[in-house]
Amino acid sequence: MSTKITSIEFYVLQAGQEKRPHWVSLFKVPNANELLVRMRTSDGIEGFGLATSYSDISPISNVIKSGIADEIIGMDPLAPEQIYQKVFGLTSTRTATEKGWGREALIRISSAIDLACWDIVGKAARLPLYRLFGGHRNKVPCYVTCAYYRDGKDNEELRDEILMLVDQGHHGFKGKVGGLSLAEDIARMEIVRDVIGADKDLMIDVNRAWDLKTAIEGARQLEDLQPVWLEEPVRWTDDRRELKLLAQRTSIPLSGGESETTSYGCRAMLEEQAIQILQFDCTMFGGFTEGRKLAALCELNHVDVAPHHDCFIHAPLVASTPAGRIVESFTDPERDPLQAELFENPPHISDGWLTLNEDPGIGLKLSEIAVKKFGNLIERISSSS
Repeated sequence: MSTKITSIEFYVLQAGQEKRPHWVSLFKVPNANELLVRMRTSDGIEGFGLATSYSDISPISNVIKSGIADEIIGMDPLAPEQIYQKVFGLTSTRTATEKGWGREALIRISSAIDLACWDIVGKAARLPLYRLFGGHRNKVPCYVTCAYYRDGKDNEELRDEILMLVDQGHHGFKGKVGGLSLAEDIARMEIVRDVIGADKDLMIDVNRAWDLKTAIEGARQLEDLQPVWLEEPVRWTDDRRELKLLAQRTSIPLSGGESETTSYGCRAMLEEQAIQILQFDCTMFGGFTEGRKLAALCELNHVDVAPHHDCFIHAPLVASTPAGRIVESFTDPERDPLQAELFENPPHISDGWLTLNEDPGIGLKLSEIAVKKFGNLIERISSSS
């Protein structure tokens, strides 16, 4: 008897509103706003997947409530490519138009479903995915994202924040810029460099706030701080062209990719030969099915893989390939309560490294307490219903 998907549950995971929200240059970052998919098979295996949203999650919920699960119930979860192509393919169908299924919502849902399928594949094979994907190594470097803007936050609070993170044992720190004047942001990054010292890595993230002239000048002034990379330094309107122009004017490696909505957009960034680090996000598009293709493409093009967001989800992919460079963490529970609480067995992070679990699949066990605390069940469907 072939394996089939027999039931699917969809949850929205959200935390309460922060009193002092975390801002990047142009937008507020939610501390938790994710879709959780729990999928069970006829063999009794359960897999899960996540999708991240930085905007209103109700369009995703609406797609789920109007029958998306019917498209895949009964399919073979051990064929994730087949399932991904079916769900992603809905973005170009009359069905999606008639049902009001938006493209971005479908892409997010396809990502979570794909991750759940791969979790099941690993569990069926009794192998952790990092080994199934290639097994290049069993631990990966890990950095912490910090220096967000917050109401009333001054440079003394910034210094205290970085001191706290240094005490946690981090070796890599990514600071946010683009929300203040160039002079103010340079001063903030000088504080970060001063606190962490010359022996630790500093990455700088603009979140697409600068025009090209500002990016050229900002990169020039930042060079003395020896950043490992400059992330999404130019505005979205002509970013691929402007990244290429900026790359010709700075020695700082450039990175990007988290704002692309498909793997094809990331491929186009590689074709411009402007970035040295690709930062796609498997929880925002493509899942592991597309993430593996991009990782292989990066390896062949001498570009490093440093995925955006969710170190626990991305670690198996980064560990599987020689192109895998580093993962991004958020070790302040106020900033990311899901990293702190969602899993009973989070991989160990210490001294700048994340060591992967040897459990099969993604290697993570959901905390039922956390699912109950943050989750709202929006749909449950089974083949017997």
